[in-house]
Amino acid sequence: MKKDKNKLRSHCPVNYGLEAFGDRWALLILRDIIFRGKRTYGEFLSSEEGFATNILASRLDHLVEQGILQREGDKTDGRKSVYTLTEKGFDLIPLLFEMILWSAKYDNQSEAKRIAPLVELIRKDNRRIRKISQTAKEQVKQGIALAREYSS
Repeated sequence: MKKDKNKLRSHCPVNYGLEAFGDRWALLILRDIIFRGKRTYGEFLSSEEGFATNILASRLDHLVEQGILQREGDKTDGRKSVYTLTEKGFDLIPLLFEMILWSAKYDNQSEAKRIAPLVELIRKDNRRIRKISQTAKEQVKQGIALAREYSS
């Protein structure tokens, strides 16, 4: 029997995100579009992490299927496709900002130092969210579930 690739394992919001965009390769594609301005298969292939061609093609297709990216033909070279974010993709930018802040805090060799002005801007802009997160962190430390009604 053929597995329905659009069927979710669960409708947990974290699972939904993971199934839509949550593997390392998909996140690196999003990083390359958002922060490095890459738009084509060849540009993604040149990323320092070394995409395997089959993985890259698979992740690009998946992100298009999920409505996170759109694919259009290159106006100057019909053999190429250009990938851009959809509105759903743009809505992931704050998540990547949080990943940058987390990495800057915990990775001693983080390349966040190279984009220090952006990191500082993100820190300043996220004060309200940080306050909510701090409150949540304190509750979890005390063993308090943040969404008890969400327990199975």
